[in-house]
Amino acid sequence: MNRTEALLLLKNNLTNKNLFNHSLAVEAVMIRLARHFGQDEAKWGLAGLLHDIDYDQTKDDPFRHSLEGSAMLAEHGLPADIVYAVKVHNSRHGLPRLTLMDKALYATDPLTGLIVAAALIRPEKKLFVVDVPFLMKRFNEKAFARGANRETIRACSELELSLEEFLGLGLEAMQGIAADLKL
Repeated sequence: MNRTEALLLLKNNLTNKNLFNHSLAVEAVMIRLARHFGQDEAKWGLAGLLHDIDYDQTKDDPFRHSLEGSAMLAEHGLPADIVYAVKVHNSRHGLPRLTLMDKALYATDPLTGLIVAAALIRPEKKLFVVDVPFLMKRFNEKAFARGANRETIRACSELELSLEEFLGLGLEAMQGIAADLKL
């Protein structure tokens, strides 16, 4: 599946514009991480883009989330490593994160929400005014962006990245698609 086909599949399964933008953000960060680790950028990008493809169907049953999505992706012939990464990004299943892609997708999913929230509290409401020190400060504020699970983001240590490095790579990736995100 190429990116154009993946975007069509995503658009046919997600109705929420914010969730669609979240998928674009996760895709961008995954591509940046793949580049950092010398991995397949297209493959990692597809995992990021499609990781929440089942959200409209599973939003009321978080235990089904990622199981239905991974099954859907398998039916569409996506590689087994993408299917597994999508499945294990939901920690409720207790499945081990085996590959760098699994670990990256798991930590990246909540990271994008933290970065978006940081941009939205700035008067400019733009990603270009956000930097890593600002993100670190917000990260340490428990009341800020409560939905961005800090423990999950800290799992970047499984990638042998410091929190600052991970925030920096994620921010750089999202700033690169700021126009698409309208941020």
